[in-house]
Amino acid sequence: MLKEVQNRGPKVVAGQPHGPAAIITRRAGDRLRAGHLWVYSSDVTSLIPHSDSSEIAPGALVTVADSRGIPLGAALYSSASQIMLRMVSAQAALTRTAYLEQLRERAIAALALREALAAQSATDNSCRLIFSEADNLPGIVADRYNELVILQLLTQGTAQDDVRHILTEVFRERLQPATIVERPDPKIRELEQLAPSPSTPLYTSTPDSPQLTTVFTINGVRFHYDASSGQKTGAFLDQRLNYAAAARYARGTALDICTYQGGFALHLAQHCERVTGVDASRAALVVADRNLELNPTLQAQVDWIEADAFELLREYEATGQQFDTIVLDPPAFAKSKRAAEGAIRGYKELNLRAMKLLRPGGTLVTCSCSHHVSLAEFTDVVAAAASDAERRVQLLETRGAAPDHPAVLTLPETSYLKCLICRVD
Repeated sequence: MLKEVQNRGPKVVAGQPHGPAAIITRRAGDRLRAGHLWVYSSDVTSLIPHSDSSEIAPGALVTVADSRGIPLGAALYSSASQIMLRMVSAQAALTRTAYLEQLRERAIAALALREALAAQSATDNSCRLIFSEADNLPGIVADRYNELVILQLLTQGTAQDDVRHILTEVFRERLQPATIVERPDPKIRELEQLAPSPSTPLYTSTPDSPQLTTVFTINGVRFHYDASSGQKTGAFLDQRLNYAAAARYARGTALDICTYQGGFALHLAQHCERVTGVDASRAALVVADRNLELNPTLQAQVDWIEADAFELLREYEATGQQFDTIVLDPPAFAKSKRAAEGAIRGYKELNLRAMKLLRPGGTLVTCSCSHHVSLAEFTDVVAAAASDAERRVQLLETRGAAPDHPAVLTLPETSYLKCLICRVD
């Protein structure tokens, strides 16, 4: 039977056994009831440790209650992140054992969804397997590149050996990979104050010589993958269908700004006469060139330029260079709400300069992966750039991430990727 427990702070309704709890503001409680899954540290009014502890352990499961003491569910607690609580269940006083059972079930469900989506594309052998809150698995991201599985555990509550063990079992049972590697995000590891992740694979079918590289295919285009280098978990699989869409509109001479390892550029090369891929990272362009070698049937002449995107666009404008197709796919300009205003200025300048370089009737594919800049704001930025460039711009398609990166309608942060395909007169 539920009872009220008086502890150091407001009342909280809890079940047995009694565990740690967090009391949150009314505003945060209303957000959770509406379907949001995060509670920021500024919205936590009281932390109530277990009766035999002086503080809540980093990564612990806590009961979340509103200002009246009414329980709203269980969350993973972070002692370091601004996102202090990530909801994992509507059940209060969730035990670690119950959480791990739930984790296994949800991981299996996430893989089943990817198996269903894979049937739509027979040529692809890579996808996002688990997408954190979007799969009801906060703090967990996993990607598949052919026979390799790359795992990221991004919170104090998930970067633990019991989670590694469960996920390794599920991946082995469902996917039979050659290797499973945990790959940390250095910035998040620092922010979350996480211990170093395992330096050896979580699983490999060849213990004496673990496979860490492969070649994967998306939309019939082949790419190298190396588990020991590159950004994030590797390639940008969220852009997979946007690569194909851009290729359908591409023609003539094309410019791919922030090409990274050539994702858009190699797809444009299926239909264009000449493609120039630009990136500030020489290491990324070396991989892009290796990827080009993997696809000898591409019809375009492809060149790579190591340069700052803004400086190069200004140089092209000054020399009267023009293109028929331009792709803008910069990294996230806004990594926080405070950075959103500066990001909007950056997006406007980038799009303005690209529009000035397009021949009449040209195609602009412009992207933003800053979740702090909404689709409406990004569209307004592109419209403002069109006005300043004195170009008439028709919006042909509004796109987002591929379906293996699903969004949760009540968690706007999961709708982070925006891709506009435009015709510029």
